[in-house]
Amino acid sequence: MPDIQLGAHTVKSHGIQIARTHMHDWLILLLLVVIEVILNVIEPFHRFVGKDMLIDLSYPLQDNTVPIWAVPIIAILLPMAIILVYYFIRRNVYDMHHAILGLLFSVLITGVITDAIKDAVGRPRPDFFWRCFPDGKGVFHPVTSDVMCTGVKSVIKEGHKSFPSGHTSWSFAGLGFLALYLSGKVRVFDRRGHVAKLCIVFLPLLVAALVAVSRVDDYWHHWQDVFAGALIGLTVASFCYLQFFPPPYDVDGWGPHAYFQMLAESRNGAESSNNINCFNVQQSELESVYIDSQHGTGTSRVNTRDTRPMLEGA
Repeated sequence: MPDIQLGAHTVKSHGIQIARTHMHDWLILLLLVVIEVILNVIEPFHRFVGKDMLIDLSYPLQDNTVPIWAVPIIAILLPMAIILVYYFIRRNVYDMHHAILGLLFSVLITGVITDAIKDAVGRPRPDFFWRCFPDGKGVFHPVTSDVMCTGVKSVIKEGHKSFPSGHTSWSFAGLGFLALYLSGKVRVFDRRGHVAKLCIVFLPLLVAALVAVSRVDDYWHHWQDVFAGALIGLTVASFCYLQFFPPPYDVDGWGPHAYFQMLAESRNGAESSNNINCFNVQQSELESVYIDSQHGTGTSRVNTRDTRPMLEGA
């Protein structure tokens, strides 16, 4: 496992560099936001609803237990707050950036898939009768027996968006990503058998499940809608998490791929610079030895000459 360098990579020191590296990813996120807005504006498919079919679509029309404005808070802001708290503890901007990026991709991709299917399927909600006929008096086509709604258009439009559940898919996308994130941070699969770690991981999933149950209790969705939404959210969350982080059971599952890649590159760069320095030192040592040997040879040549006075040789 690579050495852990705490406090060495902060927003101030590496934030701009990381953001520039992933600039195209942030642009894709903006594109997903635009697509999500368009999918919510267009009219969904109006499925045929006969008089006999209204028996299962006559549940009372009531308010949401979990309002729509609360979904981004649960699916995005809550996980993001926990990610920021972890950043202030570890001071690892790689972890914070990639966690937030993965979370946003998880939620937005899930939203686009969910709303695209909603518009294409056009399944009526369980309370469709009261959306279509607020006064309780049904009006049907004389030939096809299809409903001829007399209610508010925006309410009727929303009544054709039952499958799959958007509240559920968004909640499982955001909180499912958070569950994977926490499982890596607390190392839930370290084989030490601490059940308390599992409780931490299951808590976000429990919150998402309660949101899903509320959709059925409020008669805004059939159980199939909720099941499909949860499946979509968890699947996308898993793919998005593994795009940026190792699996939670991995030895290095606590940090993002980019962080370990940066450590490896830094280590390789340090080793290569050390090798170059060692080579330069060895080369300078060889040159000094060569020069000394040359000086020694010259000195020996001088010393071997006959320096005795000429009179002594006579």
